[in-house]
Amino acid sequence: MASAAQRRIKSISYAKYGYMFIAPFFLVYCFFQIWPLIYTFILSFQGNQSAHGQFVGLDNYTTILFGQGVAQGAAATSAKFLNALGNTFILWFGNFIPQILLSLLLAVWFTDAKVKLPGKGFFKVVMYMPNIITAASVAALFLNLFGDSKYYFVNATLLHMGLEEPIKFVTDPVVSKIMVMFIQTWLWFGNTMIMLMSGIMGINPSLFEAANIDGANSRQVFFKVTLPLLQPIMVYTLVTSMIGGLQMFDIPYLYHTGANYSLDLETAAVFIYANFNQGTVAQANYGYAGAASIIIFVITALLGSITFYMNRDKDEIAQKKQRKRAMKQYKEKMKRGGLTL
Repeated sequence: MASAAQRRIKSISYAKYGYMFIAPFFLVYCFFQIWPLIYTFILSFQGNQSAHGQFVGLDNYTTILFGQGVAQGAAATSAKFLNALGNTFILWFGNFIPQILLSLLLAVWFTDAKVKLPGKGFFKVVMYMPNIITAASVAALFLNLFGDSKYYFVNATLLHMGLEEPIKFVTDPVVSKIMVMFIQTWLWFGNTMIMLMSGIMGINPSLFEAANIDGANSRQVFFKVTLPLLQPIMVYTLVTSMIGGLQMFDIPYLYHTGANYSLDLETAAVFIYANFNQGTVAQANYGYAGAASIIIFVITALLGSITFYMNRDKDEIAQKKQRKRAMKQYKEKMKRGGLTL
């Protein structure tokens, strides 16, 4: 029979120590993540500049979305925000599509046992390296390579090869967008490639062996085995890319010359920053910035929900419905027979 001391030792709970260890993370998370989100929501219902702190209801939302409001320049503010939102989607789509295609191609290539490529590790490191370079350094690098005048490297080379006039890589509306898409793709395709490689290496090798025994070629293996089993990591990549794309700020903002950034590259995040960064509180448009932030948050949540909904496991859902239907029929049968479960 256990003694009183043994029973007392067994009754001691160490759960509180676990809470003590994780408490710092939750405190920091609440302070730097939860509270700013709540305060941004509060700001979106307050006035701008001299009216900061006054409750204005949905005026900020109607102003930046529809140009309707009592504030001066409401139509111009709305046009600027909608332009920034359109630029955000254009730049995100323009870099995500080539990024995912290139990353998927390289991931399949590097994980294919049939491809005997020497120095695979070296190429993986080199392709991932742009991801660890700061955005300011990348923007400065490309501005010094692709400047508009004939004195920058790329234009000087093209002019030497016979081009008549320098290309406006920075100030041309279309070319500058293409450059930002290229930079974003160059920065992030290595990270996407590593994630897709981890997903491919997590697939059971016996499936590939069975496909090879059945005589499937490389294209059939990719579309019938690799791609369907990569769906979870593809959904993760899509959602994270979408979140990052809708919050795109650094490269579009830094890729300019002169004192002002180009409105052709202004994204939603740049619009929010520009309304916050107006000097004093009496000059800043905190209400517009808060409302724009909440709109981006809602758009991200909706697109993420749609993505997860469209990529559900339909077989698992059908099986769950079938089990529920069978259980319901069983309960009705038991009730009709006068029995209980």
